[in-house]
Amino acid sequence: MMSKKEWLLCLEEMDHMFPDAHCELVHRNPFDLLIATLLSAQCTDKLVNKVTADLFKKYHTPEDYIAVPLEELQTDIRSIGLFRNKAKNIQALSHILVTDFNSKVPADRDLLMTLPGVGRKTANVVVSVAFGIPALAVDTHVERVAKRLGLNRWKDNPLQVEETIMKKTPAVDWSKTHHQIIFFGRYHCKSQNPGCHICPLLDRCREGKKREKKGLVKREQVTEVN
Repeated sequence: MMSKKEWLLCLEEMDHMFPDAHCELVHRNPFDLLIATLLSAQCTDKLVNKVTADLFKKYHTPEDYIAVPLEELQTDIRSIGLFRNKAKNIQALSHILVTDFNSKVPADRDLLMTLPGVGRKTANVVVSVAFGIPALAVDTHVERVAKRLGLNRWKDNPLQVEETIMKKTPAVDWSKTHHQIIFFGRYHCKSQNPGCHICPLLDRCREGKKREKKGLVKREQVTEVN
């Protein structure tokens, strides 16, 4: 397994590659971010932003979402995967925000996770991005990168990945690290056809070295990690 020292060196390289990594979900406030992150489950940020461009013009508050029939909200997000269930959860959590939280999104991960459709990943994104609270959300990109590099075991679940990254990363860097790993996975270490041949982390990567040994990777200009 990858040591803390090796992991921090990998993070340094990701910082060089993606110094401006950020949340790509377009939002105006914590409530918008909560809705957008909920919609992003099993869906790309690009599609979510396309849908919310119109959605956020129509809906501004929790009250707005519960003022329309469920069928209308479903139609508004129809191009999003699992739109029926997501529409139901949006209305349900909006009701709770109105009745229990004075229509405000709580800046507490555990409270957020009590809302319908809000899991640990979504709650971590909201507290980190909207409220600046150190947190580390594990999505498919973060999980894939951590396991390919050898920071985590292939059998580890998302919570185990989260705990390992937090243990080996300074808390002050959790939020930044979350975005940089996502950018690394989204734009470089892709699910299909990862950029191993130009990856500066190839010599440290469990999966990359395995692919190279099998002849699947032909190095080009690989920058060494010091």
